[in-house]
Amino acid sequence: MTAIDGRPRAGAHLRGASRLAIDATTGLTDLVEAMHARIATLPGAAPPTEGRTRGITGLVYRSVRGVTRLVGGSLDALLALLPASVEGEGGGPRREALVAALNGVVGDHLLRSGNPLATPMSLRAHDLAASAAAVEPAPCRAPDPSRLLVLVHGLCMNERQWMRQGHHHGLALQRDLGLTPIMLRYNSGLPIADNGAEFAGHLQRLVDGWPHRIERLVLLGHSMGGLLIRSAFEQGRLARQPWTQRVSELVFLGTPHHGAPLERAGHWLDLVLEGTPYAGPLARIGRVRSAGITDLRQGRVVADRIDDRRAIHVHVPLPAGVRCLALAASRGRLDRTLKGRRTGDGLVPLDSALGRHADPARCLAFEAGHQWIGAQMNHLDLLSHPEVYTRLRAGLDDQPGEGVARRRPA
Repeated sequence: MTAIDGRPRAGAHLRGASRLAIDATTGLTDLVEAMHARIATLPGAAPPTEGRTRGITGLVYRSVRGVTRLVGGSLDALLALLPASVEGEGGGPRREALVAALNGVVGDHLLRSGNPLATPMSLRAHDLAASAAAVEPAPCRAPDPSRLLVLVHGLCMNERQWMRQGHHHGLALQRDLGLTPIMLRYNSGLPIADNGAEFAGHLQRLVDGWPHRIERLVLLGHSMGGLLIRSAFEQGRLARQPWTQRVSELVFLGTPHHGAPLERAGHWLDLVLEGTPYAGPLARIGRVRSAGITDLRQGRVVADRIDDRRAIHVHVPLPAGVRCLALAASRGRLDRTLKGRRTGDGLVPLDSALGRHADPARCLAFEAGHQWIGAQMNHLDLLSHPEVYTRLRAGLDDQPGEGVARRRPA
């Protein structure tokens, strides 16, 4: 994986855990001990069901738990107990998934405290030689450097997780349409408005520094990534940044445009962390919520407007002159889904993913032919289901200038 900019220092990730300074209650002590128990478990073996460690390590946790009942403590000391073997995994996917999950849950605090665990935003070009073998059929078409595809991941995830079940939307679109895939890595626990402003700056530097004239720029976001795309475009437009004039399509996969109420019950973390052995216990955090998670729940794209000391949600419409595609999923059959408008992919209600709202003024104006619902799929299936990719490819299978409403130069 090659970083275009903002590459973090090697080895800083878990050393930074010793500076994670949020209050540690008895429940958070349980959380870290459960993470320790999983890490200490031999590969292939099931972790202790009770989430407890044994021997001297267990004694340490029991002592910490007793102290926190009296005087409290800090999670930095608890996470410092994590085995150094995780640090020794280099840039492996398990450690990176754990760091991405931590950023999603407490990323705003990591940044405020100057913790090296806080993920800096960067655009990254995929190493095709390392990943093409996992895609069937392997990419066989050279990317067109004038046609860029920027992929933006969702909450608690990173750019590696675009690869799911042997499929990668970016690599497949390179193979079939010649798009050059570039992926964003970012701290998903930060406010979406803050990430959007920074993302807009990265896109402007990308356009300015790209060695070829960019004729087509597609932004593809999954889940929270779709909100981040809308935020970046809106803030870039208001700042009159030239990169916005290059955008041909915005594509949203399961994006909670009007919020995701199921997040309140913790279902989001349960799903996105289920495939990460070290990060699974993070779902226990419960009431801990980063600014990014709060924004996701509300579907907030830019900062609220303050009027008479009250925060008022700012509605951001779809940009004019840019083709916008919304792909949603439903866990049920399509006929039942259409009768029950609130049915969705397990995390995002169908109406939210399609930009529909009870207030007509807040509806997003997706064209009828630019919306699609996949039946009997969940939120993560949008990353890999063959029907999703078929629709995605069909929606983007236009030559530049054909079927795309091009924006006029500023």
